[in-house]
Amino acid sequence: MALVELALITPLLLLLTFTTTEFGRAFYEYNAVTKSTRDAVRYLSFQTPGTKINEARNLIVYGNPAGSGTPLVRGLTLANVPVASCCTWQTAGTNPVVNTVTVRVTNFTFHSLFAGVFGTVFANANGDIVFSDITATMRAAT
Repeated sequence: MALVELALITPLLLLLTFTTTEFGRAFYEYNAVTKSTRDAVRYLSFQTPGTKINEARNLIVYGNPAGSGTPLVRGLTLANVPVASCCTWQTAGTNPVVNTVTVRVTNFTFHSLFAGVFGTVFANANGDIVFSDITATMRAAT
């Protein structure tokens, strides 16, 4: 009798285990990209506006301004941080003038190890989750 109960509950337990693991991995990777985006905007906030963009892009993807090593997150590339929309500086106000810098990561996709478990699909047909743009804005040093 116990063997029958185990056979009935095992698929449900495996489904819960795999789903929890994959969403935990997705959350971890999203947080890693968010943290690297914040690091890049912090780096740019002390630079002259319009400079060091490639270093900031490398900081987001590789964790260092030189762009050496492996990407921080599987599937994150420099294509996710396009030069045209990566880093923008804005000036607002008159007295005092506030300068801000914004960094943006676009189309970051989490690639699941499993497209689905027992017929349950995680996100899309490939098991991928495409996140919306990840941005960070910080006041630039004057």
